[in-house]
Amino acid sequence: MADAIVSVVRVSRDMGGVLRAWLSKVSSVVTPLGWAMLAIVPLAFALGYSLGWMELVVVAWAGLVLLIVASVYLVGRSSFTVSLGTAHSRVLVGEPASGSVTIANPTRHRILGATVEVPVGSALAAVAMPSLARGAEFSHEFAVPTGRRGVIQIGPVRTIRADPIGLVRREIIWTESQDLYIHPRTIGVPSTTTGFIRDLEGNPTRQISNSDVSFHALREYVPGDERRYIHWKSTARTGRYMVRQFEETRRSHLVIALSLASSDYAHEDEFELAVSVAGSLGVRAIKDARAVSVVVSEKTPDFAKRKVFAVSQLSTLTRSRLLDDLSLIDLDESALNVRDVARVVSEQVAGISVAFLVCGSKTTPNELRAASASFPVDVEVVAIVCDPEVVPGLRRVAGLSVLSIGYLQDLQKSLARSAAA
Repeated sequence: MADAIVSVVRVSRDMGGVLRAWLSKVSSVVTPLGWAMLAIVPLAFALGYSLGWMELVVVAWAGLVLLIVASVYLVGRSSFTVSLGTAHSRVLVGEPASGSVTIANPTRHRILGATVEVPVGSALAAVAMPSLARGAEFSHEFAVPTGRRGVIQIGPVRTIRADPIGLVRREIIWTESQDLYIHPRTIGVPSTTTGFIRDLEGNPTRQISNSDVSFHALREYVPGDERRYIHWKSTARTGRYMVRQFEETRRSHLVIALSLASSDYAHEDEFELAVSVAGSLGVRAIKDARAVSVVVSEKTPDFAKRKVFAVSQLSTLTRSRLLDDLSLIDLDESALNVRDVARVVSEQVAGISVAFLVCGSKTTPNELRAASASFPVDVEVVAIVCDPEVVPGLRRVAGLSVLSIGYLQDLQKSLARSAAA
């Protein structure tokens, strides 16, 4: 009895698994219209024959014929090969971009036509593939919209087999999806080693160090000083141990902080200009082989108990990596504003020489002064305000330079005038 029960349980479990797999396959190909037809046909048969309603019987038989014809479209397998390609993986915003899908028939018999769909971001490119003879190939090129900065997912390519009425729909995925990065527009700016940045690489600063390469002065020996820095001639002359003091030298470290807070911008065009400004400065710093950090505001998660004070650091290994990361960012109401970003950057990033704070027109002068006060006094702070409605210009206040631009070209001209001055 126990063996019989175990056998029944095993058989029922296996049959249940097969039934679930079959139902899963059926549900994946039957459309809502098909499910409605499957419910109407048996009901029409039952009511038509029981009530003697011949019109309803005719409807039932017609529906049954449609279901049989629709099931024929699901029979068979497609044996062609599909490949997806894009001309470029990275393009500049506004530049033309395209992709292509190629279908080949490697079999010995003709393949019937099918509908090929290629998702392009939120849009869909539908291609009607004709019948392909043995060894034939079909290619179709489609345009990719690049009017807005971001990342567009292209694919995966899928073929659609469906009946003319739309009772069944069978989708087969053939390729993986590909990402197309739409970079922000950038412009060539003067070298970041001139103009605003004064402590060039290897030049001494005003900070005194016990060990460096730039000699500053002599002082008396105190316990803990290294003996190799004792100046013996001065020691013999004064009768007291005298050690050398140095001016600290360091490599210039640029920080480009971009605010993602929607409260700092009047509209989206200002934010896109700010992204282009941050990209232009970062690309120039990478080209000059300088130490640079590009940071953006961190967002506070929904339903968080308190505001998140943090920044996200973008990749500055190469120009393409930086522009890829800039393609992914967007405005957010919960992101830190420029004042909080400056405070977090001053606490987390060490050795800053110059800080560029990029924001929009809704940032007030008081907020900019408060942001500048977060940095040490030896850090040159430059606020770049993106406002298409303002006359470009540069004004200097205590510890802060405010650069107002209306177009991306204004950044190049203003920095060039500053370097010349």
